[in-house]
Amino acid sequence: MHHRILNENQEAILGIERHWLTRLQLALARFDAVSADDRASLEQSIRQLDELFLLVIVGEFNAGKSAFINALLGKKLLQEGVTPTTTRVHLLKYGQKFERVAVEAEASVDVFTAPALMLEQINIVDTPGTNAIYREHEAITQEFIPRSDMVLFVTSVDRPFTESERAFLESIRNWGKKVVIVLNKIDILDDPQDINDILVFIEENGRALLGFTPKIFPVSARIALQAKQVEDMNLLAKSRFEVLEQYILATLDEKERIRLKLSNPIGVSTHLIDKYTTIMNERLELLRDDFTVMEDIERQVAMYREDMGREFGYRLSDVENVLHEFENRGIAYFDDTMRLTRIFDLLDKHKLQRDFEDKVVNEVPEIIESRVDDIIDWLIASNLKQWQAVMEHVRTRKEEHADRIVGQVGGTFDYDRVRVLETVSRIAQQALQNYDEVAESRRIASSLQMAVAGTALVEVGAIGLGAIITALATTAAADLTGILAAGTVAVLGLLVIPTQRRQVKQELREKIESVREELIGALSKQFERELERSLEEIEGAVAPYTRFIRAERTHLNNALQEFLTIRGWLARQLGEIELL
Repeated sequence: MHHRILNENQEAILGIERHWLTRLQLALARFDAVSADDRASLEQSIRQLDELFLLVIVGEFNAGKSAFINALLGKKLLQEGVTPTTTRVHLLKYGQKFERVAVEAEASVDVFTAPALMLEQINIVDTPGTNAIYREHEAITQEFIPRSDMVLFVTSVDRPFTESERAFLESIRNWGKKVVIVLNKIDILDDPQDINDILVFIEENGRALLGFTPKIFPVSARIALQAKQVEDMNLLAKSRFEVLEQYILATLDEKERIRLKLSNPIGVSTHLIDKYTTIMNERLELLRDDFTVMEDIERQVAMYREDMGREFGYRLSDVENVLHEFENRGIAYFDDTMRLTRIFDLLDKHKLQRDFEDKVVNEVPEIIESRVDDIIDWLIASNLKQWQAVMEHVRTRKEEHADRIVGQVGGTFDYDRVRVLETVSRIAQQALQNYDEVAESRRIASSLQMAVAGTALVEVGAIGLGAIITALATTAAADLTGILAAGTVAVLGLLVIPTQRRQVKQELREKIESVREELIGALSKQFERELERSLEEIEGAVAPYTRFIRAERTHLNNALQEFLTIRGWLARQLGEIELL
């Protein structure tokens, strides 16, 4: 540090502290919610490690801050008045004469030098009043607090501990600064008891605000300056200023200055870590609710898949029952027809085929087509209902937290999360608006027809599923009845009929089983294809939401762990500093 020679232990502590402060800077840079002002505050507090001890004077504009600094330096260097005379931060350093030597326009800081012995060891900062009519003055003061090593908070007996002073003192507390309260203008009170009453009042309020009982010094800066100028020790004793000066000198000995200097960046860092840890936990809480919604959607999709598979099995059973009844009628038909008493019917192949189509095939194709149409309608309605359920989840999530989404947890997180929710909502809304049930039904039916026709090697053309089933069934009838050639029956007579009947029934069973396999196989494949297509669309729609909350949760948990690790090390570091 400037004008300091650290021992080996102090140098080691300083090196470790710089490491963790740098690590915190990197952690803050990776977290989007961190404001530029907070990053600058940390950077300034780190930079202060290499500068002289910084004593910052704060208070309301009429509390007598400038008069107090003049008394502290023993010379009337700063302008005093009943109106806000300090409109910029004044940084006082040691020099051969009182003059302004630099102006930091962007930081609103004027740098002055003065020939005061105290300034050889410390720099003093005079700030604008916390209650000045110029609100930017208060902002300047607030920005300068993190750079301080110790804060002297000046209040006055005529307006002790006002509301604005309490609010400002609370903000100082959050930075973890060493605060000393100066009660100025005690010379305007004649009764010492009045001063004691005010001291008790300030002590109680200070303890409530700071969490500890602050040091409070009643003084008269005006009388102290007069006493120093004329070197009147009795007058100086009357000002009660010496007690404060002795405390400052004792506190600001070299050892204490080093301790305070090293501990101040830790106070700033702890404040920032606590501030942004709170924001991280708020984000994680929001994401926990998001995960609940996401898990609900995933469970609903899984149940949808399971329910659809089970329901489809039931509907396939209806189709298989139609084919089973078809088979039973065919067996009964051949048992009744292939008898010697009906020999002349057996000799008429065309009549046999017509009877088979009328009595066995009958309305099978129409019934099957109707069942398949029902499956298609059910599939479309279920898909639409699932989209509506997903959209309702997202819509509810947006409305539940509309009051906390924007500007609540900071950074680009709010915007990104809202954008993702709106994207998912928009995709779901468009899917519902563009969902043409008639067109979907035609598309699925056409795909199914092609699948069945492909397995049956039937030319589809423009015919429907029922016509394909009819082609399959009547082809089976032609093949089955074709084996009963009239000539064969005439030659073999009675011996051929029982054998042929068994053959015909067996081939009927095989033909119907073939039709069943082709139809059920095509239906199953098409169902799986359509179900997967539907689920992929839903999962694709919510994928941005899923990716965002998972990525953010990982990022936040890692950042939170990093912040807590740094905080733990800084706390241990502070313990080492306290032992110096």
